[in-house]
Amino acid sequence: MADAAAAAAEPEAEGEAKPKKPIGLIIGVIVGIIVLIAGTVVGTLLLAKQTGFFAPPPNPEAMLEGEAGDGHGEKAADGHGAPAGDKKGDGKDAGGPPKLNKKSPDSPRFEYTYFQLEREFLVNLSGSKKVMSVQIALMTRYDERVIENVKKHEFALRSAIMDAMRLTTEADLAKPDFRRDLAKKVADVMNTMLEKYEDFGGVEEINFTNFIVQ
Repeated sequence: MADAAAAAAEPEAEGEAKPKKPIGLIIGVIVGIIVLIAGTVVGTLLLAKQTGFFAPPPNPEAMLEGEAGDGHGEKAADGHGAPAGDKKGDGKDAGGPPKLNKKSPDSPRFEYTYFQLEREFLVNLSGSKKVMSVQIALMTRYDERVIENVKKHEFALRSAIMDAMRLTTEADLAKPDFRRDLAKKVADVMNTMLEKYEDFGGVEEINFTNFIVQ
């Protein structure tokens, strides 16, 4: 009887111990899942930090300021896509009107404009009884403002030109380059007077359409 009771008690004891094994397994699985989730989260955070996912968004105002001063746009330098001031070779002198291009857009030359002063210049030679009479025509490659300025200040220009011509002597007439030198002197006188009154000359050449000494 005692042995039968002991045998009946052993299965009951074994039956009570069996339920403990699934609980431990479940706890182990839960711990593994938690570790896996934690590792995934940490790995994601590290990857996001390296790629700059959490970096603050760029400031639009700072980007605009950087573009304005980074040298990529020439407008910031001179307001027109080029350094301030006149460029050499563009047909324009500082403070003066632009030169006129020929009608052909492919032509690198400028348009020539001529203007003849109506009245002749008659002066006595220096230290001589001879007189010199000339007709003057000027040439310019600038716009019509040069001609308008010449007409506007014609009286002052005539006076200055005649003063320069009166310095001519008979010996000067014998020089081979006399007429060329006189033409240059007249152009310089005219430009000096125009610069005085209009801040710009523009007379580039003087041609004598009539030249008499008697």
